[in-house]
Amino acid sequence: MDLQLPPKVTDRAFTRLAEIGAGDSGKALRVAVEGGGCSGFQYDISLDDPTDGDVVFESSDGHERVVIDEVSLPFLSNAVIDFTEELIGARFVIENPNATSSCGCGTSFSM
Repeated sequence: MDLQLPPKVTDRAFTRLAEIGAGDSGKALRVAVEGGGCSGFQYDISLDDPTDGDVVFESSDGHERVVIDEVSLPFLSNAVIDFTEELIGARFVIENPNATSSCGCGTSFSM
């Protein structure tokens, strides 16, 4: 049986959520895995209201939250949810050790 470790959310991701006021509006960053995309699975990242059954990851002050539904959680075992800023833009990114390949778009992967 494979050991499934929870995903990790970086301080940079929580800081960005605070900058955009997600916690102030009661929203959380939702990270989900769906079928589709050019590699078989794709990430769906949005600001959303937490719902029953979500696994919640909170910042150290408890103000900012990242939520993942129970179906998506195994696909994100031991992943790192981060925020990056580059010349071409800024975005939340997922470093997923379970992905065997990924697409150049950064949101599509296969397992």
